[in-house]
Amino acid sequence: MGEQDARRRPGVWVALVAVYLIWGSTYLGIEVAGRTFPPLLMLSLRFLLAGGLLYAWAIRRGESGVDRPGWPQWRAATIVGAGLLLVGNGGVALAVRNVDTGVVALLVASVPLWLALLDRVCNGVRLAPVAIVGLVVGFGGVALLVGDGGAGRDELGGALLVVFGSLTWAAGSIYARGAPLPARPLVGAAMQMIAGGALLGVAGLAIGEGNDVHLSQVSGESALAFAYLVLIGSLIGFSAYVWLLGEASVSLVGTYAYVNPVVAVLLGVTLLGEPLGWRLFVAGGAIVVAVGLIVGASPRPPRGRPLPSPGDSIPSAAPSASIR
Repeated sequence: MGEQDARRRPGVWVALVAVYLIWGSTYLGIEVAGRTFPPLLMLSLRFLLAGGLLYAWAIRRGESGVDRPGWPQWRAATIVGAGLLLVGNGGVALAVRNVDTGVVALLVASVPLWLALLDRVCNGVRLAPVAIVGLVVGFGGVALLVGDGGAGRDELGGALLVVFGSLTWAAGSIYARGAPLPARPLVGAAMQMIAGGALLGVAGLAIGEGNDVHLSQVSGESALAFAYLVLIGSLIGFSAYVWLLGEASVSLVGTYAYVNPVVAVLLGVTLLGEPLGWRLFVAGGAIVVAVGLIVGASPRPPRGRPLPSPGDSIPSAAPSASIR
């Protein structure tokens, strides 16, 4: 289907707006859910539930006979899940305790910058001049956010954790390009969620979060936020995303990479009372512009392949997606 035809279909725009709003709101959901539930164990349960449900539904569909997951597929899914979910999303969940969700979302939006840089360093991919400009502008915005002179040690540590998580998200996405993952996107995504959820559980128990689990103290708003992350963020959001990849051009679907951080910032300002100062405005604008320059200068990924990024979709390998 041509892009002009896709743009005229109401269903495409409904799904696109859903992805904009759902993935932009997962940062808020993670912050609220983590208020009365240990963050890593919360994410572990979230991805185990969402991944298990998605796997049970998707494994029987498509060419299951020639695309049956085995040890190589599970090993690859575990490696990708470690980079994207354990470090990427786990870093987000830990960071939002001390860093504004809008700042976290903008730092996560730098994933395409890391993808372009790693492609150049590791794979020798030559960057167009406009992409080089994008890297300079984008990392300048990241430095402005991280280098806030008024930030305390906890805020700075949280911001650096998100930056590192974005780097591992990009590295995992690049690895996924050639990894022996299932050809069926939903099956591969489910496997990565299951593996990543298991790793998050181990990590949460290792740092002592098991002692902080008190179900009687979990607030109603945290429980609702958790249910939202599982059902809306992981299942509905990702399903809408995968459907869009088969109905519209990647360039149209990829616009979520610019819109999600804006949605996250607005929700943080209106619902959490987070400040919207000049630093956030300038740095955020620089990162969004840089992403546009880099994605616009990069070769388009094959149609129908998911675009990776940390807040919430699971990937394959292109500019930026999520499973936040």
